[in-house]
Amino acid sequence: MRFHVQIFAAFFGAFGIPIACATPARATDLPNILWLTSEDHGPEMGCYGDTLARTPNIDGLARQGMIFNRAWSCAPVCAPARTTIISGMYPSSTGGIHMRSMVPMPQDAKMYPEFLRKAGYYCTNCSKEDYNLVKPKNLWDDTSSRAHWKNRKPGQPFFAIFNSTKSHESQIRTRPHNQITDPTRIRLPHYHPDTPEVRQDWAQYYDKVSEADADAGEHIRELTAAGLLEDTIIFYYGDHGSGMPRSKRWPCNSGLHVPMVVYFPKKWQHLAPAEYQAGTRSDRLVNFVDLAPTLLSIIGVEPPKIMQGHPFAGPFQEEPQKYMFGMRGRMDERQDFVRSVTDGRYVYIRNFHPQVSQAQHVEYQFQTPTTRIWKELYDREATNPEQSIFWTVPKAVEELYDLQSDPYEVKNLAGVEDQQERLQTFRKVCFDQMAKNRDVAFLPESEMHLRAQGKSPYDMAHDEKAYDYAKLAQAAELASDYSITNDEMLLNYLSDPDSAVRYWGAMGFLIRGGHSIHAGKTALRKSLRDSSPIVQIVAAETLATYGTDEDIKTSLNVLAQLAPTSKSGVFVSMAALSAIEAVGQKAEPAYEKIRSMETKGESPDDRYDGYVPRLLQNLSESFGGVPSEGKPKKKSKNK
Repeated sequence: MRFHVQIFAAFFGAFGIPIACATPARATDLPNILWLTSEDHGPEMGCYGDTLARTPNIDGLARQGMIFNRAWSCAPVCAPARTTIISGMYPSSTGGIHMRSMVPMPQDAKMYPEFLRKAGYYCTNCSKEDYNLVKPKNLWDDTSSRAHWKNRKPGQPFFAIFNSTKSHESQIRTRPHNQITDPTRIRLPHYHPDTPEVRQDWAQYYDKVSEADADAGEHIRELTAAGLLEDTIIFYYGDHGSGMPRSKRWPCNSGLHVPMVVYFPKKWQHLAPAEYQAGTRSDRLVNFVDLAPTLLSIIGVEPPKIMQGHPFAGPFQEEPQKYMFGMRGRMDERQDFVRSVTDGRYVYIRNFHPQVSQAQHVEYQFQTPTTRIWKELYDREATNPEQSIFWTVPKAVEELYDLQSDPYEVKNLAGVEDQQERLQTFRKVCFDQMAKNRDVAFLPESEMHLRAQGKSPYDMAHDEKAYDYAKLAQAAELASDYSITNDEMLLNYLSDPDSAVRYWGAMGFLIRGGHSIHAGKTALRKSLRDSSPIVQIVAAETLATYGTDEDIKTSLNVLAQLAPTSKSGVFVSMAALSAIEAVGQKAEPAYEKIRSMETKGESPDDRYDGYVPRLLQNLSESFGGVPSEGKPKKKSKNK
């Protein structure tokens, strides 16, 4: 940890407080802090060099402040991204990685507004919370559409968030739209097909980013009119990449790279990042997990050890980090497990479920015209190799991209001979990071909740008896790498006392497919009667896909029996329905048994309520002969 003597002298010397026992300054000596945030857009802004963008307000803030060139959201979708920010902890560590889930906070952890309010701040959040962690009562002084720093007590410092939803994914496909950006001027990413629909969505996206910028400008002018600009530290950032497909929801640079601009007025520049100068740029790697500890550092509070981020401002700021980390878990009704790492130039991605595509059918994503036309072209074999990656299965187990020569991340270097040393380095960094934070996603979501009964997933994962991390990580690493042929080890996993290890054993046979099924048939048939329904489901999907006619019949019966939510709960139901869909047309007998099933059942939170009905609707469209990708959906609640 790096401590700046001058900063400490300036911040604490006036109070006669020794450096070793520094405490928060008095409320009257604290800066105001304003966060301006916007949804679903990356660095497509003028201050980031995009000549097509019209973002005069944040461009102006950047001229007075500093741009972070390399800022990453930890997750490429809103709820786990906000979960990271509010806690200062990776969602893969707390269990809040899965979209719209709900898990308890770690026993010894607090959300950052608790620290700020204790220090005397008036804390407001206008527009949205959307955490995957259970928040304490009275977390904010006000969290509503009326929340505003103006409502604080006289002389009280404030921390205020104003979030713009103007650039949200749902807004780039809302028609009619008064088009301003010329679609013919769009420089399409190499992974998107060049069609009128795609160009219109991108053009509308640029228009909506301009509207979000206008919202930010309004709040800056309001602050200036109140005479508070020189008393207020301002942060501006987007919550993850653009709402276009292959940005939002996918943990590569296009999904995680966000704009981030900070402004420290002269009065508070002793609290700024060490490299801060007005009108400049920083190449420091800044991750969303760093925001909470940075806030605490700014107000003179040393971040607690349970926080996993690294403060980049204030007296407790640390040296720049060498790597940033990204992650993807369940996206609405679709399960996935992906981890990513960047050093600012190279991006490494590790896929633990390579048997599903990047473009799993998330119903909300398929409301965007680009997604539908892109899938239609792929099905007609009318996409080029770069445009086909998004839909292709299996995915590569490992991906490595050079953002300098390949900014669109379409040229995987993982198999290139002269990149093997770099690949091994990134692989080690990725797995070391997961081990350091005891990544709980090696447990299926249902198993995570089951083992964490009465405590948080984080606390459960730090109990070696409940969570044998080393064994599970090893099983997942081998099972998910289909280039490794080790049927004997997978068979050992299938007979392990730990149900999560057995899950990875079955998953290993599913991932490898037909060429490996012969060695596992007997064990997989036994797994159809496993005490864990998740193990049964993976074994059933494998046998129904690659087994004999009798295997298919037996496995489909198992899936049909486990699918009703009223009987099995939401997690088992989602897994069973996904397996039936993955099996394809052979699974129609199973669908006929569950087409009218009850979709309400045991669930940790009502945020899960829509997922089972969506999966059932997809099955209905599939077996009814209408491709679910091609049929427009009713609009869903904003994501």
